[in-house]
Amino acid sequence: MRTLRRASRGRAGARDLAARALVLGLLGRVRDGAVIVREGDKRHLCGRPAPGEPVAEVVVTSPRAWRVVATEGSAGLGRAWFSGWWTCPSLDELALFLRVVIRNLDSIERASALGQRLRAPVHRVLTRSDDRPGNLEVDRRNARAHYDLGNEMFALFLDESMTYSAGIFTSPSTTLHDAQVEKLDRICRKLSLSPADHVVEIGTGWGSFAMHAARHYGCKVTTTTISESQYELATTRVKEAGLDDLVTVLRDDYRDLRGTYDHLVSIEMVEALDWHQYDRYFRTCSELLAPSGTMALQAIVIADQLYERAKHTEDFVKRYVFPGSCIPSVATIVDAVARTTDLRLVALDEIGHHYTETLHRWRDAFVAHEGEIGELGVDVTTRRLFEFYLCYCEAAFAERRIGDVQCFFAKPGWRAAGLSRPAG
Repeated sequence: MRTLRRASRGRAGARDLAARALVLGLLGRVRDGAVIVREGDKRHLCGRPAPGEPVAEVVVTSPRAWRVVATEGSAGLGRAWFSGWWTCPSLDELALFLRVVIRNLDSIERASALGQRLRAPVHRVLTRSDDRPGNLEVDRRNARAHYDLGNEMFALFLDESMTYSAGIFTSPSTTLHDAQVEKLDRICRKLSLSPADHVVEIGTGWGSFAMHAARHYGCKVTTTTISESQYELATTRVKEAGLDDLVTVLRDDYRDLRGTYDHLVSIEMVEALDWHQYDRYFRTCSELLAPSGTMALQAIVIADQLYERAKHTEDFVKRYVFPGSCIPSVATIVDAVARTTDLRLVALDEIGHHYTETLHRWRDAFVAHEGEIGELGVDVTTRRLFEFYLCYCEAAFAERRIGDVQCFFAKPGWRAAGLSRPAG
C-alpha cells in the first residue's frame, strides 16, 4: 500500500499529461454505455449511461498509467492494472468497464493511430531469430509461461475435473463441474465413441477429456501435452483413477505424433499456436486419422472481419498470458483445413455465450481462494494479472468480440451414421 500511495502522489510530467489527454479523448468516443475515470479530485464521465446499466468507475492511482495505456493499448492497460497504477472498486466494475471499452472499440480504434504503433512490437517478435513461428523450444517455453505456474493454483479456481476451457451450462443452476462434464460428454456423444475406438488428443490439459472418454465410453485414448506440470499431474490422475490401461499420456509435441487413430480431439489448443502453424497443425491432424476418421475441435475464435488485424496485434493476452498465441477465425480454420487436408466440415456449434459464464465462475473462485493462492507463493502482481485476464476475457465473450466453437470434421470415408447429435 505504501508503494501505491507514493505512486499516486507522483507529479505528472508533460508526456503523462499528453497521454492523459489522448486516453481521455479516446474514451470520449464511447457512445454505447459510460465509464467514470477518477484521478485525485478530478472526475471524468466518458460516454452516455446505458438504460439500466450501472456506470463503472476507474481510479487512476499513478500518472504512469496514462502513458502505458496510450502507447501499448490493451497490453498497457493490463500492465498498468497489475502494476497497481489504476484500479476499480470491485472486479465486477472492472469487467463492466472492459465491456464498455470493447463494445466501443471499433469507434475508439478509428479515432486513433494507436493501432499502427501496436503492430511494431509484434513485427519485432516475429522477426527475432529465436522466436521463429513453429520453433519447438519456443512453443515449449510459451506453454510453460502459463501452465507451469503451478497445478495447485489452477486447482483452486477450476472445477474438480481440472478442465480449463468453456463449459456448457444447460440451466442457470448448472454447477461449473456439471457444465464441464456436459461439454466433454457432448464431444464424446457427437463422435459416437465406443470401446472399439482409439482416440488421439492434442492438448491434454490435466487429463479431463481423456479420463472422461475412457471411463464412460471405454475407448482407448492417447493424449499429449508439452507442459511438464500438466504431464505430471495428468499421469498421476490417470493412474489414481485406474485408467492407465486405457489412457496413455505423452510429452510429445503434436508434430511428433505417429500412428493412425479413429478419432482426434483437440480442445482449445489451436489458439496457442502462431498463425503460421495452422497449415502444419491441420495437416498433421488429418494424417493421424483413419480413412473414415473424425475430428472434434473446440476453439476460441475471433470474428472473421477482425482476424487479419488481430493476428498482427500484440494485445494483453499475447504479451502477458499466452505468448506466441493467435486466435483464429472460423473462416481461417475452414480455409486451412480445406487447403491442406481432405477433411470436410460436417457440424459446427457456437458456444461462446457459455464462456462468459465459465469465466465468471472462475473469477469468483479465484477471488474466493486468493489468500490460499498467495500462500502458494503466487505474488500480488501475478494475482492481479490473473484478475485482469479473467475479467478481460469475460468481457470479450460477453460483448461477442470473440466466440467459441465446436467444429467436427470428417475424412472422406466417414458416413453420417457415425456421428450422432448431442441431446439438448
